[in-house]
Amino acid sequence: MSSNELNTPFLGFDAEQLKNLTANLNGEQLLWLSGYFYGLNVGRQSGADSQIRSPQSGEHLNGNGNGKPETITILYGSQTGNSKSVANKVAEKAKAKGLQTIVADMNDYPTKNLKTEKRLLIVVSTQGEGDPPVSAEEFREFLLGTRAPKLPELQFSVLALGDKSYLNFCQTGREFDERLEALGAKRMAPRMDCDVDFQDDADAWAESVLAKIAIVAPSSNGNAHAQTATMSSNGFTTVTRPAPTAVVYGRKNPFEAAVLEKIQLNGKGAFKETYHVELSLENSGLAFEPGDSLSIYPSNPERLVFEVLHHAKLDASTIVDTSNGQTLIQALLHQYELTVVTIDVLKRHNEHAHNTALTALFADNGKLKDYLWGRDVVDMLKDFPAEYTVETFIKTLRKLPPRAYSIASSLKAYPDEVHLTVAAVRYKAQGRYKEGAASTHIADRLKKGDLAKVFLERNEFFKLPTDPNANIIMVGPGTGIAPFRAFTQDREATGANGKNWLFFGNPHFTTDFLYQTEWLQYLKKGVLTHLDVAFSRDTPEKVYVQHKLLNQSKEVFDWLESGAYFYVCGDKNKMASDVQNALTQIVEQTGGLSKERAQEYIKNLKKQRRYLEDVY
Repeated sequence: MSSNELNTPFLGFDAEQLKNLTANLNGEQLLWLSGYFYGLNVGRQSGADSQIRSPQSGEHLNGNGNGKPETITILYGSQTGNSKSVANKVAEKAKAKGLQTIVADMNDYPTKNLKTEKRLLIVVSTQGEGDPPVSAEEFREFLLGTRAPKLPELQFSVLALGDKSYLNFCQTGREFDERLEALGAKRMAPRMDCDVDFQDDADAWAESVLAKIAIVAPSSNGNAHAQTATMSSNGFTTVTRPAPTAVVYGRKNPFEAAVLEKIQLNGKGAFKETYHVELSLENSGLAFEPGDSLSIYPSNPERLVFEVLHHAKLDASTIVDTSNGQTLIQALLHQYELTVVTIDVLKRHNEHAHNTALTALFADNGKLKDYLWGRDVVDMLKDFPAEYTVETFIKTLRKLPPRAYSIASSLKAYPDEVHLTVAAVRYKAQGRYKEGAASTHIADRLKKGDLAKVFLERNEFFKLPTDPNANIIMVGPGTGIAPFRAFTQDREATGANGKNWLFFGNPHFTTDFLYQTEWLQYLKKGVLTHLDVAFSRDTPEKVYVQHKLLNQSKEVFDWLESGAYFYVCGDKNKMASDVQNALTQIVEQTGGLSKERAQEYIKNLKKQRRYLEDVY
């Protein structure tokens, strides 16, 4: 072989030919070509795949019969980025086992490809009471609709992310799982439903399903080799992922952040109680971007713990952990959820209560949802008395999960600090005064100089535009103002040229104009182009942020037409839908579109990730 020949499957291939063809390509283009040819190879292999006998139960899925592994498609539907993170982690695990994967956002996935898939893993979250993430809406509509193909050749498994405090826990994942089975697909592993603390369950699911697929394809030199590709609307791109680095601080190992400052933002006589909290991240190595969240491990109110002990008829001093001498009262203060009752806790409780009324409640989702709203563990114990030992009571409760708060500062403005905007939750229900665990932990129990156990959570799909010249519209009533304080600080610090428009609302101007001085300074300096405020209780007719949007219909529409990004943060149940309805009305009337076309316009903004929500 001549010095110009490459050691390739092509006889007499001249290396100079390849060098000349690729001489002017940059790194990204070379990677694209690598992925393109890889995709062609996968496509050709898939024709032979259709002849493979489906493995019987208990067999490994041993590729295409030629010693080569099947390509696994991993689809994710994500609102904040958790599902995407899990999907990429599964791909890394697959790669370590010599398996080839394609990772795709449901938002970009061509649904026509579904009928040719052979191995499909789905990672999808559920938002609130059963809604899919925006990025999964069209895929869900297709899959549950009449156009979905029969899938007898497909092997699949579903990982569902959710929150057990909602009645329709992991509903989107359940829907996908049941529909794929109805279309004839076969499960490689049972669906895994994950609560907010999902990492261990996600890892167990990944190991279970990959163990049934795992086979390493021999490369030309006998070593194991696999590739991971990500799919976009433009095709396949192979990527070389760095080995994951150890995270020093996270959910399982929170950082103890010192409280630097805590200020009540509301004026004297205010109905609301909102706190600005500053925490130190010094020496933590933690970094975040505007739009991310900070999670805090709270403690329960002592008064509530004593009420629980009284109605459970248990001794507070009983040792529950002999390794550290932890007593029952200490466990209830710091480790178990008491302010919220979830359906799984209620079901476990009925194993001890054996209450016919409670059993009947499970048969009526409407009544069950009404019962769960606003009730805590004391209500459950009073309404449906049961006999407990300390051990059985602990097993009935849910572990106390951390609470996430939108970050209200930019590291560019406040290095080594993270700021939060927290409303203390206090209300009366079932004849008793109730408190939110985390919000009153911050308001009442966390003092200046104390340490708070925290970790960062990335919100990948609630970020500033990458283009500093892009305009943004921010709608954030109440504590929904938090991320927009971070956005504005960051844009000022980076000198972004894009215009910034803020809509803020709260009950009263004199007591509830959060960060008033800062916003007025930003307006004076030109960092804010527009500031529209709605104080709903200061006028005879209540005025909210959606009304302020409608008042500025023409300019709002002009901004959208020129490429502006639209952000909403705050209450999911009422405000978010009211704002979307108002924006749809603006598009319909100002843009001269039909109602259906206006709704499609808003839908497309969401698909383009120019209409972004952080709602709760």
